[in-house]
Amino acid sequence: MTSAPIAGSRQLNWAGNHEYAFGEPVAPGSLDELRTVVASHRRLRVIGTRHSFNALADGERAVSVGSLPTEVVVDRSAMTVTCGAGLTYGELAGHLRPHGVALHNLASLPHISIAGAVATATHGSGDGNGNLATAVAAVELITASGDVVTVWRGMPEFDGCVVSLGALGVVTRLTLDVEPAFEIGQLVYEGLEWEALLDGFDEITSTGYSVSVFTGWAERAGSVWVKRRIGVGESWPATLAGAVPADGQRHPLPGLDPVNCTPQLGSPGPWEDRLPHFRMGFRPSNGEEIQSEYHVPRVHVREAALALLGVSAQVRPVLLVGEIRTVAADTLWLSPQYGRDTASFHFTWVRDQARVERALAAVESALEPFDPRPHWGKVFCYGPDTGRRFARLPEFLALRGHFDPSGRFANDWLDEHLLT
Repeated sequence: MTSAPIAGSRQLNWAGNHEYAFGEPVAPGSLDELRTVVASHRRLRVIGTRHSFNALADGERAVSVGSLPTEVVVDRSAMTVTCGAGLTYGELAGHLRPHGVALHNLASLPHISIAGAVATATHGSGDGNGNLATAVAAVELITASGDVVTVWRGMPEFDGCVVSLGALGVVTRLTLDVEPAFEIGQLVYEGLEWEALLDGFDEITSTGYSVSVFTGWAERAGSVWVKRRIGVGESWPATLAGAVPADGQRHPLPGLDPVNCTPQLGSPGPWEDRLPHFRMGFRPSNGEEIQSEYHVPRVHVREAALALLGVSAQVRPVLLVGEIRTVAADTLWLSPQYGRDTASFHFTWVRDQARVERALAAVESALEPFDPRPHWGKVFCYGPDTGRRFARLPEFLALRGHFDPSGRFANDWLDEHLLT
C-alpha cells in the first residue's frame, strides 16, 4: 500500500495567517509506510491539526500521522493511556470516559492534536498544573534512521524528547498519565479591577483548579474564568476580589456568541466538558486571528503586567483579547515552564501580520527585563537568540545530533530559532 496524499492543494494553518510551502502532505496508514516516507525525503516535517501560528511545521515535505492506527489502551493498574499521536484531546477524552479516567488538564481548545500540543508545551491553566507535556510517560517515535524508538520517563534523555518541536523524529504513539475522572464547575466573574488583580493575584488564581483572566489591557482588568473541582456542599464565592458573577454565558472575545463555549454558571460537568474554554463540534475561538504568548517567572507577574499596561496603547488597536494564566514548573528541557512556575501572557490578535508584529515589538521590549520565553507554536519576533532563553538547549542539540544527525527533521524556522 502506498501513502495517500491529503486532499487539497493550498495548505493553510487553522487561522489562515500562514500558507505552508510543502503542498499536499502524505498520510501513511502504517508504521512501515511511514518508515518508507521518512527514508525517501531529505527533509520532512510532521503536520498535525494546524493550530500553530508560525512556520514551525513548514518545510519541503510534510507527513501527517492522522491515518496511522489510533488504538487506545487504558492501563488502570499503571494509570496510563497509550494512544496514537494524531488523536485530538477531544477524541481521546471520548475513549477515556468509559474507563472512568481523566487527564490532569486540557488546553483552551480540545481540537488540537496530542502530539502537536506535547511537542510545543501547550498548556491549560492552574497553579498546580503542569503543561500538557508533563502528563507524558513515554514517547514512541521513528528516527531518521527508520528505527522505532520508545523513550520512557526516567531514562536520561526523556526530558529532552518530550517537548521536541518535531526535531528528533516522527512521534507515532504517546503514553500519558491519567487519574480518576472528576467533575468541574465553571463560573465567570466580571468587573475585575487592575489593582485588585495585581494585589490579590495569588488569592485569585488559587480560587479554582484552573483560572484564566481575560483582559483587553484597558482601564479595567476584565473577567476571571474560574474552573473548580466540585466537592460535596461546596459553594462559590459571592464575589472575587470585587468582581461579580456573570448573569449568563460569556465568550472570551467580548461580544461574540458564547454558543461554542463550554457550560458556565457554576453547573458541574465532566472534566472534558469544562476545562477547555471551547466545545468540541463547534468552531473554536474566532478563527481569523493570530496568537502570541509569553511566559515569565510567576514572581514577576505584577511588574510584567504593569510593563504591558505601559505599552497598551500599541497593543489595544490590534488586540481581540488577552489572557493571563498560571502554569506549574517542570523539568522538560525546551518547556517554557522549565525550572520555574510561570505567569503566561496570551494575546489573540486581529489577522494583520504586519500590524501585529509592530505591537509585538512593544510587548517583547516591555517583557524583556523579566526573562520571557515564547510559546513555540505562536507568533513572536525573536530570531536566533530564541534558544538562549532555554538553559538546556546545548543538551537538546546534542540529543538531536544523536537522533537526527543529518537534519532530516529540521526546517528553516528551526534553523533560525534553535538549531544554529
